[in-house]
This record gives sequence, structure tokens and C-alpha cells, in this order.
Amino acid sequence: MTSQLTAVAAHPVLRVPPAAPAAAAAVAHFGASLAFHTDVSDVAAALAADGDPGFVLLDSRSTESWNQGHVPGAAHLPTALIAEQAHHLLDPAVPVVTYCWGPACNGATRAALALAELGYRVKEMLGGFEYWVREGFEFETREGRERRDPDPLTAPAGSEDCGC
Repeated sequence: MTSQLTAVAAHPVLRVPPAAPAAAAAVAHFGASLAFHTDVSDVAAALAADGDPGFVLLDSRSTESWNQGHVPGAAHLPTALIAEQAHHLLDPAVPVVTYCWGPACNGATRAALALAELGYRVKEMLGGFEYWVREGFEFETREGRERRDPDPLTAPAGSEDCGC
């Protein structure tokens, strides 16, 4: 048994053991994660529903990136301009959901931090613009609206609901 524990402890995934179930279920981690994050499918569903989604979607990338493609209806405010311009564009009473390029970019996290420091309630859209496009949702460019076929590795074939 000791050799099994030693082997498990040496494995990179379990070098730090998983949290106890009660701690993982507590607001301290997974609950907190949901308070700070949302995903592209949930944002798309909220934006597609009738009425006000209850938040502002904010693209925090550069103007060049915005022009290359962005989520329809999103507001545009590059992270570097948030401190100076957020109060002109955003209502502090309305939650903000930030996004940037994708999972390999922490621009949405930096934007969320800048907004939180100004007193805004904010979440980050996990996956960013990359997963918005990969899941087959419509996006805008300078030339107009586009949509690509969903990537079967990110969205179930023939359904908009992944069952998560």
C-alpha cells in the first residue's frame, strides 16, 4: 500500500491531493469559480433569449482584434482603457462579463480585475472568442456576420445543449 501511495504522490496530477469533497463543494472553490466564471454556451443562451440578459458582454481586446471578429452585441473596451473609460460605457449596477481571445489568453482576467477594482460586479467568459467561434455561434467582422460549423470537440453534433 505504501508503494502505491508513493507512486500516486509522484504523479504530477496527484502530487497535490484533491480537496476533500466537502471543501470542494463549498463556496471556497467550485462555488466561487461559478461566481467568477461563465462559459460561451451560457452567454450565447442568455443573449439569444428574449429580453435583457442582465449583463453587459465586454470584449477587452485591441481594436484590431475586435475588427477581426467579435460577439454580436458585445461592448468594446480594451483592458488598457478600462480605468479611464469604463464609467462612460458601463453602468455600475449591471454585471459585466469579460472575454478576450481564448483559454491561452488572460486578457479577460486582467479586464475583470480592472473592473472589479472600479467596483463593477464581473465574471469572465471561459473560452473567449476562440470557443465562441469553435462552438458555432455567430460573430461579426468588418465585412459582416459569419458563422462556422461547430467543432465536434467543443460542441455536440446536432444539438446546442452539451448536457453540462
